[in-house]
Amino acid sequence: MDVFPNSTLTRFPAGFHENDELRSQFIRALLLQRSTEAQVEVAGASGILKVLVRFWHDAQAVPYDVAECLQSWLSLRDAGFEIVTFDDASASDYIAKTFGPRHVAAFERCNHPAMRSDYFRLCYVLTAGGFYVDADDVMTEGLWSTLYEDASLKLQPLCYEIPSGIMIPVVEIWDPDIPTEGRIFYVNNNPLVAPPGHPIIRRALERATSALLKGSRPKDIQSTTGPGNLTAALAAHARELALEGLPRDFELMRRWDRVAETRWDLSYRADKRNWRNVVWS
Repeated sequence: MDVFPNSTLTRFPAGFHENDELRSQFIRALLLQRSTEAQVEVAGASGILKVLVRFWHDAQAVPYDVAECLQSWLSLRDAGFEIVTFDDASASDYIAKTFGPRHVAAFERCNHPAMRSDYFRLCYVLTAGGFYVDADDVMTEGLWSTLYEDASLKLQPLCYEIPSGIMIPVVEIWDPDIPTEGRIFYVNNNPLVAPPGHPIIRRALERATSALLKGSRPKDIQSTTGPGNLTAALAAHARELALEGLPRDFELMRRWDRVAETRWDLSYRADKRNWRNVVWS
């Protein structure tokens, strides 16, 4: 039996996913809900392309330490992966060819490389599917095959503690007894592993596009194109599944660290290429 039956998820009102506190509570409920996650009917294969996709805004100026992160994934070629890295120009071309002027305009209104990376990955994964990973991630144990066991969207849940300004270890966020006050439960937008056309990615892209094209250029990367945007899309979709009595078509990963980890001691993090260092005027 589920710790939290679907009725718990359906108690959240329509539109709740646009409220930060309610969205966090919903993600917490998803984490505690036992389920046969990723109940996607497939026959012998996941349906997810073996394509590893990355983004660095300037292909001619990739920092040496970021290049080392990118190179850590090259062994995937031996497993049949195609490995591609986009920059601002090639990402814009891809969006123009696969979507059109509206989405190109939204991409051009992304006023930081991190935001363009966020937006592009949604465009690419929606149309082509595959395995998107940030340029500052390095392969660890390389257990990527666990991401290809079915056709569900794979997402990494996280928890941020506001008073201390620290991330809660992922292994702890599944514990039903951990404190929740002052903590935000959400999903990261890295990695993304999905078949093409996934409804959560579609919803996240449309939400981001609408926000980017509305009024002045948005300055909140996290909520406009980043994890906050994807979490809102997930929450709305998961509630709809619960209302219809349908199984999940997504998986909240427990052990992404067995595939990869983020490298924090990178040179670019000290300057404005790191979105956290930008002071918006």
